[in-house]
Amino acid sequence: MAAMAFEGGGGGTLSEIYQSAKKLLLRARDGIERLERLESSTSNGGFDSPELSFAVKKDISQIQSLCVDMDRFWRSVPSKPQRDLWKRKVEQVAEEAESLKQSLDKYVSRSQRRMKEAQERAELLGKANGDSAHVLRIFDEESQAMTSVQNSKRMLEESLSTGAAILMKYSEQRDRLKRAQRKALDVLNTVGLSNSVLRLIERRNRVDRWIKYVGMILTGVIVYFFVRWSS
Repeated sequence: MAAMAFEGGGGGTLSEIYQSAKKLLLRARDGIERLERLESSTSNGGFDSPELSFAVKKDISQIQSLCVDMDRFWRSVPSKPQRDLWKRKVEQVAEEAESLKQSLDKYVSRSQRRMKEAQERAELLGKANGDSAHVLRIFDEESQAMTSVQNSKRMLEESLSTGAAILMKYSEQRDRLKRAQRKALDVLNTVGLSNSVLRLIERRNRVDRWIKYVGMILTGVIVYFFVRWSS
């Protein structure tokens, strides 16, 4: 019992210091459990508590400081059985304090890793938003280009339709001219016109035919250059 009444430099007995250390152990252990519950709920919208973490660290540091005092005090206990008993008690408190310190260090390490990952996700999200804006801008440019191509295609189709209609008109006119020519030749043969008049009519027919061919070639050239310009 003499050991329990031994007073340290702080004015407390070895027993009082031990009781204070045990109370701090209970509070630190409870704090660790609360931190782990908060950590477990973080993935479901929970949160960390730096204040609680700091308080637990402070308690553990105080326990370790008390262990240093108790380690010095139990060595001065006169009775060997009492001295051995206090040695085991102090070692047990020191081991529990060290275990709590390791748990707290692991928690702090995990918390720092979560903070780093959250920061990296935020940076990636910001970069992704920037890339998305760039992609949207490219998509808008591509959309405008596609619209322009579609407009050009529609204009080309209209031009081709107009050209085909013109060629059809030329073909119809050619058929009418041929029929008119045959009728005229029949009439001329009937009235007995001279061969010079017939040759004049033939030359006019050839001129008309060349005009038709030139018109067709010019239409083809215009359509070709329009297609090249549109592409």
